[in-house]
Amino acid sequence: MGDPLKKLKMSVRSILKVIYYFFYRLYWFLKPVQKTGKPVAFVLINSKWKQSFMPFFLSEYQVECLPHHINIKRIHRKLTKYENKVFVVWGYQSSPTLEPYAEKYQIPLYRLEDGFIRSVGLGSLRNPPFSLCLDKTGMYFDARRPSDLEVILNEYDFQANPTIIKRANACLKLINEHQISKYNHVQTQDIHNVYGKKTKKRVLVVGQVEDDQSIQKGCAKPITNNDLVRMAFQENQDAEIIYKPHPDVLVGKREKYSDPNDVKDIAKVIEVPLSLNDACKTIDHVYTITSLSGFEALLKGIKVTTVGAPFYSGWGLTDDRQPVPRRMRSLSLLELLAGAYLLYPRYANPETGEPLDLEDVLQLIIDQKDDDSISV
Repeated sequence: MGDPLKKLKMSVRSILKVIYYFFYRLYWFLKPVQKTGKPVAFVLINSKWKQSFMPFFLSEYQVECLPHHINIKRIHRKLTKYENKVFVVWGYQSSPTLEPYAEKYQIPLYRLEDGFIRSVGLGSLRNPPFSLCLDKTGMYFDARRPSDLEVILNEYDFQANPTIIKRANACLKLINEHQISKYNHVQTQDIHNVYGKKTKKRVLVVGQVEDDQSIQKGCAKPITNNDLVRMAFQENQDAEIIYKPHPDVLVGKREKYSDPNDVKDIAKVIEVPLSLNDACKTIDHVYTITSLSGFEALLKGIKVTTVGAPFYSGWGLTDDRQPVPRRMRSLSLLELLAGAYLLYPRYANPETGEPLDLEDVLQLIIDQKDDDSISV
């Protein structure tokens, strides 16, 4: 039969949701066309809470957030009132009508994603980001085609700009000294209590959400986390293999396609929350499919094997199992850091809209981490 009160609450929520979307769409249709002199970015993003800070990261545009699940064809007349316009979608989220419409009317379609130094707390808990990446060519994790980041890494003349290399070096020191990662919410642990005493070479296998876009679009061959663990074991039989499953998989938030219990005979499976900074301590070699963790390990001077083709592979710094012929030169670690962390993302304060640079963001995260440690 079920709980009548629970059913009533669900019905009320459904009705309120329908009413909200009706009036939101009505408002969007009836509101006047704004004239700012800027091109208009029509932003399609599933999470409404992200809409508030979009103008801060897209300051060269007049930002208009489209209603979720809108049929673009139905607002064609409204769209024609904006002469200079682009569509911006979050990652590969879209409506079924948007991409065909953009192609038909030759409207540029750009993609947006979180940056590589994002925040202290998780985005899934609605912590706003300090950085976003707007890509007008592709997306950094989509190895099937070029991206703005790949173009930067292929073509930017780093030798002609020694200042940016100095900045990259200073940022690298801050990142390593203060153990800064993409997210920075996990409390530091004594790794010896987690791993035990080190007696031989250690190889860390970094698990990912196996249906994640970065694997689907960045890895040419199907592979599971357990396959990766077995590969690391076969190639390093003299080493201790440590497997860190993705935290969302570990707690059941995301589906697991391979069970960590199936590789416990060849690897130490970490089942407690562990930051990547702690996970990399005492590690000699990291294996990953496409995870950003591989790049963060590179920043710590650790050898990295990539099975897919993340943005940091193919530049002469990693052991790559998937070649990308488009990546046509070797880079130093500081050049790769400068391209990926200084030139590619956009930085801003999501509360005030103040433009920031990477150095500002690193200091804000350091300060927030210190405040959190005091409060604990």
